[in-house]
Amino acid sequence: MSRLRLLLTACFAFAAAGLPAAAQISFSTAVGLALKSNPKVLMAQADVAKAKASLDEARDVYLPSVAGGSGLGYSYGFPIGQPSVFNFTAQSLVFNFSQRNYIRGSRFALDAANLALKDAQLAVTEDVALTYMALDRDTQRQAALTEQAGFASRLIEIIEERLNAGQDTPINLTGARLSAAQIKLARLRAEDQAAEDQAHLALLISLPQKGLGVVSDSIPQFAPPSTDSTVSSTAAAMPDSPQVASAYATARSKQQIAYGDAHYLWRPQITFAAQYNRFAKFNNYDLYYRNFQHNNFGVGIQITLPVFDAGHRAKARASAADAVHAQHEADLARDQFLEGRQKIRHATAELAARAEVASLDQQLAKQQLDVLLVQLNSGSGNSSAPQMTPKDEQTSRIAEREKFLKVLDADFEMRKAEISLLRQTGQLEDWVRSAVPAQSPVLPSATLKPE
Repeated sequence: MSRLRLLLTACFAFAAAGLPAAAQISFSTAVGLALKSNPKVLMAQADVAKAKASLDEARDVYLPSVAGGSGLGYSYGFPIGQPSVFNFTAQSLVFNFSQRNYIRGSRFALDAANLALKDAQLAVTEDVALTYMALDRDTQRQAALTEQAGFASRLIEIIEERLNAGQDTPINLTGARLSAAQIKLARLRAEDQAAEDQAHLALLISLPQKGLGVVSDSIPQFAPPSTDSTVSSTAAAMPDSPQVASAYATARSKQQIAYGDAHYLWRPQITFAAQYNRFAKFNNYDLYYRNFQHNNFGVGIQITLPVFDAGHRAKARASAADAVHAQHEADLARDQFLEGRQKIRHATAELAARAEVASLDQQLAKQQLDVLLVQLNSGSGNSSAPQMTPKDEQTSRIAEREKFLKVLDADFEMRKAEISLLRQTGQLEDWVRSAVPAQSPVLPSATLKPE
């Protein structure tokens, strides 16, 4: 008996393992997973590592580089060259007027890479937030369309019954069937949109798409929209985009490189060098040199004064042009950012007004439906007024669900604009962290900041 029980338990466990498991993921967890695995963020982190290595390379030229080798060989007669059993050479830069600018340029390049990483993290955060809310909207829309389809089916049944009783017309039946077909088409489109949003969210957070769901309550609340007076008083204090700051840091880096290239000629360069050689005796050195010795060592500095270098002068002109281009590119990015932020600010206020209109319209339809249900249950109380019918009830229910769908779309468009505005005003990180419970370290502060 116990063996049979174990066998049944194993069969049920195997069957359960084959069933698709629904995975509901919270908003903050989705953002945290995306920031750890998204290719855009990982590429930006690699760029930061590369910029850090370039800065180390520019500074490490002052550290001696040591190389060892051997030049074993045999010569007949007077020794040719200096064959050695082994040798060591050390060399480093002591002074170069342009090297200071190259190091500064590398530091600015590292700042630009860190700012680009921050911008990539914000872009991924915005993408996750929009996709997460879109999937939440899709879930509510599918539920509303399912209810609407049920009301449309019931309406068709009622009209068919009325038509058989001679109380309705075929035109009304055709209209009801057309409405049901339109609702069916809307459901198919909603399912396709939900599948697309689900697939995109799965790619962002590197989780399987099948069964992936969202938790509506985990989405942080939005602050009420600012008034025009508040906006005008705080516009000057708003920070620039990390993308704009990165562009200006890149421009400063290229300016330093151009300055170093332009001041290459007529500036002394001092290099340190040291060498040790162990010469072999089988190359007849002792026959031609009176004071031959195996161990030989030399140390000194070399001073070079570049006087004429046409190739380097051309490189300096190219660096200067590149620096000017980078500066104008940063100015263009700043202007586009400020213009876009202003447009989004006005669009947010307009979309908020549209969402309010749609919400009030849906509330009015709901109240009218409630009045209709009361009249159906108790009568209108006026014998001369037209009596409410079940057909009117289903028609009102369909209309109320249609207006509810418009509320969902209007609210989603408003939230999209608000998230974009949060990113451009530097408040997106704080808004995301407001969704994280105090006891849950899902999204630490270092996650959204460059290293």
